[in-house]
Amino acid sequence: MKLLVATRNRGKTAEMEHLLDGTGWRVVDMSAIGQDIEIVEDGKTFEENARKKAEAAAKVWKMWTLADDSGLEIDALGGEPGIHSARLCGPNATDNDRTRMILDKIIAVPDEHRTARFCCVMCLIDPAGHKRIFEGVCHGRIAHHARGTTGFGYDPVFVPKGYSRTFAELGLEVKNRFSHRAKAMQQVVEYLKTRVRKPDKHR
Repeated sequence: MKLLVATRNRGKTAEMEHLLDGTGWRVVDMSAIGQDIEIVEDGKTFEENARKKAEAAAKVWKMWTLADDSGLEIDALGGEPGIHSARLCGPNATDNDRTRMILDKIIAVPDEHRTARFCCVMCLIDPAGHKRIFEGVCHGRIAHHARGTTGFGYDPVFVPKGYSRTFAELGLEVKNRFSHRAKAMQQVVEYLKTRVRKPDKHR
């Protein structure tokens, strides 16, 4: 059975494929489904954006659809970049550009005040249009320098609580045990297991 993930971010798709491995669900995203739509993420909260993306994609493809909106909230920046995490520095900016900007903004902030959290809100819509919301948060701090080569986004500068290495150093397997997206996705998987007949892997 297919689950449409309303994103073109291959990093997100790869994480969700990993988290759904063995459940019988096959993940497809908007870059692979053969038709494209533009979704303006102008909501004021992660939930508003997740709902908007899921509703827009489900309206077109009328299948099980999952959308997430996630971002990094840094206490020393008053919660920024927050919902603007992916769009920081403009539409053509790279992950390195965005990471460099936040490091520059808090360059003089000491370790004890570099606290931050990754937040994720997911909206799941079934073919009948019913919606459910799932949330996950991962607390940590911002490193002084980018470290590591795996993951995407702000992973090279985010050190999860209880660890000394960044998400980009820990790797996808470790990250997917407790990241913000993993926590939300674990709830999605449990919901699908209890509410939907387990798909036939050979179908």
